[in-house]
Amino acid sequence: MLSGPQAAADRCAVAIRRRALLGAGLAAFATPLAAQEAWPSRPARILVPFAPGGTTDIPARIIAEHLARKLGKPFVVENRSGAGGALGIRTVAQANDRHTLLHTTSAVAILPALQRDPGFDPLVDLVPITMTTASPILLVVRGDSPIKDLPDYLARARAAPGRISFGTAGIGTTVHLAGELLKLRAGLDLLHVPYRGSSPSATALLAGEVDSGFLSPIEVLAHIRGGRLRALANCAATRSALLPETPAMPEAVPNYEGVQLWFGLFGPRDLPAEAVATVMRELAPLRQGAPLAERMAELGAETLLDGPEVLAARMRAEVPLWQAMVAAAGIPRE
Repeated sequence: MLSGPQAAADRCAVAIRRRALLGAGLAAFATPLAAQEAWPSRPARILVPFAPGGTTDIPARIIAEHLARKLGKPFVVENRSGAGGALGIRTVAQANDRHTLLHTTSAVAILPALQRDPGFDPLVDLVPITMTTASPILLVVRGDSPIKDLPDYLARARAAPGRISFGTAGIGTTVHLAGELLKLRAGLDLLHVPYRGSSPSATALLAGEVDSGFLSPIEVLAHIRGGRLRALANCAATRSALLPETPAMPEAVPNYEGVQLWFGLFGPRDLPAEAVATVMRELAPLRQGAPLAERMAELGAETLLDGPEVLAARMRAEVPLWQAMVAAAGIPRE
């Protein structure tokens, strides 16, 4: 065994070689990790848990086209309907590729209250990116209805329990729960008449099958402007710029929580923070004067794109609200 200066020099040379090899190894690992941080690194998809062509699908396709153009990677919209939206939401919640997003309605906050096992926990399994658009829910009556305004509606309902009917797009929909919330908060006994969708519900109201309806502007705005229907209230917390003369429900029912038809963009829980920041940076120009804002205005909806914090707060408020409300209303869970 060598000793003295030569041995020390050899040991130093070995140590240097070891450090060089270790540095090369770390560099080899660092390169893929750095590459993973750039998002998107491959084609992405946006799942819509409802059929093509609807109000959830339209903004998703505008957003997908915009992101593809800005980020240089394809963004493909896939419609995966079923189980009231739970199938598509569950698919995103279970995705592990970091390139699957979800564009859905406020059903994402409602389904856990209606289904015993929807297959996802929206507060755990999904990363909020942003609310995209929102539309008022309107309590409407026919233009020739003897019910003149919201206080009159409430008074007539209290005077004749179970006699005033309201139509909706179906059991468990946001518009249905808006009506159930009114029953609960105002202490009313109203008769719910569910239909298979918003259009049949609006048609039934126009035909006189029901006394009132909870509907979105998409189905009723033209009829309101034409005098065939009359809006008694907007179920949101404040009045809408779309119909500023229509009172907000809390003006007559102070403890009524504001309810909207809202749409949101989510990712799976392992979606990197960089991806959320990238999406929000690129979507910023769509807030005003762009195809999304213009198209949504035509449908009676407002473009939001107000970021993850606002959507997260909405989810934290609505998930327990709907669970408590569904239980109080006695709506059976599937």
